[in-house]
Amino acid sequence: MPASDKDEATVGEMYRQMHRAMVAADVQGLASLLAADFHLVHMTGYDQPRAEWLAHIESGRMRYFSSVEESLTVQVDGDVARLTGCNRVQADIWGARGTWPLRLHIQLVRREGRWLMSAAQASTY
Repeated sequence: MPASDKDEATVGEMYRQMHRAMVAADVQGLASLLAADFHLVHMTGYDQPRAEWLAHIESGRMRYFSSVEESLTVQVDGDVARLTGCNRVQADIWGARGTWPLRLHIQLVRREGRWLMSAAQASTY
């Protein structure tokens, strides 16, 4: 498998690991996928830093119940990757419970030979 195909597969699996960790409230597992400067822009426009997102998952303020992948595209260009994933996510986010068609645009960087998610932006589809 060429390097770019291997990288695309690795990045795609990271996306799936992220969703499994969100549903399991596995904050340590999730943290291992995220760069220290990671931030998530929610569909509301709120730009949430990594530490706050992880703390809200750990405390239960943000609780993910299920996530079903519907599509995933990955593009790798050297040490930068971009992915767009669409999942149906059932969650309780700050007291608002529902099932959302969640589109995540995620940027990744390869640092010291390891891929890390550096930023994500959520919207619906």
